[in-house]
Amino acid sequence: MIDLTTEEKLQHFRDTCMADAQSRADQMIEEYRIALQKNLEDHKADEQRRADTQVKIERERIEKEANRQLALEQIRLRMEIGKKSDELKEKIFVELNDKLANFMSGPDYEKLLDQQITEAIAFAGEDEMVIYMDPADQELIHAMSQKHGIGILPSKYGFHGGMRAVIPHKNILIDNSFERKLSEVREGFVLELGGNHG
Repeated sequence: MIDLTTEEKLQHFRDTCMADAQSRADQMIEEYRIALQKNLEDHKADEQRRADTQVKIERERIEKEANRQLALEQIRLRMEIGKKSDELKEKIFVELNDKLANFMSGPDYEKLLDQQITEAIAFAGEDEMVIYMDPADQELIHAMSQKHGIGILPSKYGFHGGMRAVIPHKNILIDNSFERKLSEVREGFVLELGGNHG
């Protein structure tokens, strides 16, 4: 066995201590590096979660705003379509009134009144009946009274042509006025806009 001098022993002890210290330092540094790496990964994951949450919130906000804008635009378009539809409907009924005025100035109008009065008389049978015609049809009132041998009265109020009859005993109104017919058509009139309906 080799005898070591004190100096050599000290050197050996120093080398051993230094190697041990270096090994422990390396281990502590590695543990610290691993801990820092884990902290970094955790921090990245937290930041990613925060970013994902923020993106989700922002996407939802944008979608809500887009839906709100879309709803407002749909309302605006419906209002615009409704306005245009009303304008077209009004135009159609102005033209219809013009056609009705033309019809009333021709012979077919007299035939229609004759038919309506004949049907009303048949319906009333033996019951008393009062027939009214539009005050604008003064000449036709006289002609129809003569033709049917009954008194036909001018209405106090104009009803755009046609005739009305009242059977007081049965509390029945026969309303063949153009005013009522136009009103029914106007109420039931729906203007289909756009699209292919075939």
